[in-house]
Amino acid sequence: MSFAVMQPYLFPYLGYYQMVYAVDKFVFYDDVTFIKGGYINRNNILMNGKAQRFTIPVPGMSSNKKINELRFDINVIKVLKSIEQSYRKAPYFNAIFPIIESVLSDPNRQVEHICAQSIKQVFAYLGLEKAFYFSSQLEFDREQSATDKLFSIAELMKSDDYINSPGGKALYNKEHFETKGIKLSFIQTEPYSYQQSNFEFTPHLSMIDVLMWNSKQDVLALLELYSLD
Repeated sequence: MSFAVMQPYLFPYLGYYQMVYAVDKFVFYDDVTFIKGGYINRNNILMNGKAQRFTIPVPGMSSNKKINELRFDINVIKVLKSIEQSYRKAPYFNAIFPIIESVLSDPNRQVEHICAQSIKQVFAYLGLEKAFYFSSQLEFDREQSATDKLFSIAELMKSDDYINSPGGKALYNKEHFETKGIKLSFIQTEPYSYQQSNFEFTPHLSMIDVLMWNSKQDVLALLELYSLD
């Protein structure tokens, strides 16, 4: 049984969805510090052939607050309009834009909820079932070290296979995990590209871009373009 743990991001890049796809159980790490300048409340879409940042304001956001203590601003009209203008001629706009609109306009403005919905609704659209959890709803000792917290979550998930992002290589040691009977792997996205109208391909955009230009079948194929180290 495999699992992953990650802060909830808003319509993140393909690699995040690949991590979710690769595991049996996924934990949104929502009771940790909100990272200002990160990708919890923003990402990039394609506008006129170039990467364009979109941001949903989080009133009172602070590095002294936890993700689940914050709420998104209610006004998302400008962001939705930017997305609509950027992708209205994309082949899968009619299928995808209502999903984006539903997520961003959700009356529950909790940051962790909306970010989680931006993952869950995409998997529902693709017909994929996944077990999702929020760390804030799990019972474990939060005074432990970061690594020991993961060991505790692994025990709760009844899992012996932990998959982490490439950045985790600088933080976690495979041998240390092995002493606890846990296999640690790092996921790496393989090179990929797809047609973005007549523009030169721009990688590393929000999953919104992937969904707008690709069929369900092609998105599923892209989700499988990863390796585990």
